[in-house]
Amino acid sequence: MDIKWSADFAYAIGLFTADGSMSKDGRHFDFTSKDREQVETFAKCLNLKSKISGKSRGYSKEKKYFHIQFGDIKFYKYLLTIGLQPRKSLTIKKVDIPDKFFPDFIRGYLDGDGSVNTYSHPESNLVQLKIRFYSGSKDFLAWLKGKLTDQVDLRGGTLKEMKRSWWLVYSKRDSLKLIKYIYYSKKLPQLKRKSDIAAEFLRLNKDFLPERWQNRFTAKV
Repeated sequence: MDIKWSADFAYAIGLFTADGSMSKDGRHFDFTSKDREQVETFAKCLNLKSKISGKSRGYSKEKKYFHIQFGDIKFYKYLLTIGLQPRKSLTIKKVDIPDKFFPDFIRGYLDGDGSVNTYSHPESNLVQLKIRFYSGSKDFLAWLKGKLTDQVDLRGGTLKEMKRSWWLVYSKRDSLKLIKYIYYSKKLPQLKRKSDIAAEFLRLNKDFLPERWQNRFTAKV
C-alpha cells in the first residue's frame, strides 16, 4: 500500500478510525459496515484488492454487515504512529492528521460513526440540522471538538454521555459550517445517504447567515 496523504487516504483513515479494527499480530486489519457502498469506497481509497464478504455479529447468524480483511505490516506500523491501535474504541485520544486533509478525515469519521439529521423546530416549524459524532472515548471527542473549533471556527458543540458511548452534537449554525467544510466537492468519496441530506439542507438554506444569531436573513452588521 502506498502511504501518501491525499483526500482519499484521509477519508479512509476517518472511516477506519470509526469502524476499523487492528489485530494484535501487528499486521492484519478488518473494516466492517452495514453499507456495502462504504466498504467498497474504503477499499477503493486504499487500493485494496481483497474480497468484500458478508458478516454476522453477536448471536445472529444473519450476515447483515459487509467487511474486508487485509494485511500490511508497513501500514500497521504507520497507524500506530498517528494514534491508532488495537482495541482503540475506548482508548483512542487523537489522530495525527495534516490540517490540509482534516475535512476529509472528518467526512470519513462522520460517515462511519456519525449522523446527519434534519427535523422541524417545535415552535417555528423551520427545518433544523444536527450533526452528531459518536465514540466510546470522551477524550477523542474532546480532541475532535477542539480541532473543529480551530479549523472551522465553530461556536458550540456539546459532549453528551450515553449508556455505552459519548456523543458530540452540533446544532444548526455549526452544522451548516461543518457540512460546507467537509463537503467542499461533490467528487470526493462520501456516503451518499448522508451527503444527500446535507446537500438538500444547503439548498433550502442557501441564504442563511451563520454569523447572525438573532436574525436569519439580515445582512451582517
